[in-house]
Amino acid sequence: MDNNSLLRTFRTSGFCVIDNVIPNDRCDEIRSRIEATVKRECGQYESPQGVDFVPGLINHDQSFAPYLAEPRLLEFVQQVLGEQVRISFTSAIINQPGNVRGKWHADWPFNQNNAGHVQAPYGDAVLHLTTLWMLSPFDAGNGGTLVVPGSHRISTNPTDPACGVESEAPHPQEVHVAGAAGSVLVFDSRLWHTTAPNSASNARVALAVRYAPWWLNLEVLRPESDLRKQMVTEPGASENLVPSVDPAVYKKLPANVQPLYRHWIRPQP
Repeated sequence: MDNNSLLRTFRTSGFCVIDNVIPNDRCDEIRSRIEATVKRECGQYESPQGVDFVPGLINHDQSFAPYLAEPRLLEFVQQVLGEQVRISFTSAIINQPGNVRGKWHADWPFNQNNAGHVQAPYGDAVLHLTTLWMLSPFDAGNGGTLVVPGSHRISTNPTDPACGVESEAPHPQEVHVAGAAGSVLVFDSRLWHTTAPNSASNARVALAVRYAPWWLNLEVLRPESDLRKQMVTEPGASENLVPSVDPAVYKKLPANVQPLYRHWIRPQP
């Protein structure tokens, strides 16, 4: 599917799938490396039952880095957000067999439970993109992400008590996203979605990479920032945490990927 067709699907449904972003002959190696990293690192991070999660993955493994600026994907992101874009999150998410179904939500900055959020009701504009990189195939059996098509055009989401939608109940319009390993699910961060149960015998392995326009303030996510201290630490509020990028790691990134992380370089003493 060409980018114009993908864009039409994205505008209507709030999501689309770009095939073969990671070549098939690289998926197994990258998946194995991510699984090993998550096994080593996930114990220090909170996550839902049956889901292993590691933020700031780029600091631990860079095997996937060459594909973060894959031409078709980057062109799509720039068509939606503008030419100057950057990566806001890079996380590993592994849904183990038997994981529990999650709650309906929209991603940062629309999740009303986060300290840094756009207050609902919010305007009808794309401010942030979430991408899920399928290192395992996604299907209904292994917990392919559940989404509500078209929900990105609603000015609120189930994290808002005023929304009136039961966050843990099945939605009559929900669908599983499916795709082959190496594909990337791209969705408007306003899209209602949730973790689906994995009833297969193998883990469903994915990367969550989010892209932001140049003007979106990400400092509330940074551990060292004064804004995080003001909005999260001091009041005891809840917020995602995105570790800064180690300067040594940054220097090893491909030249066309470095601009996507330049803002995340860890401050030097």
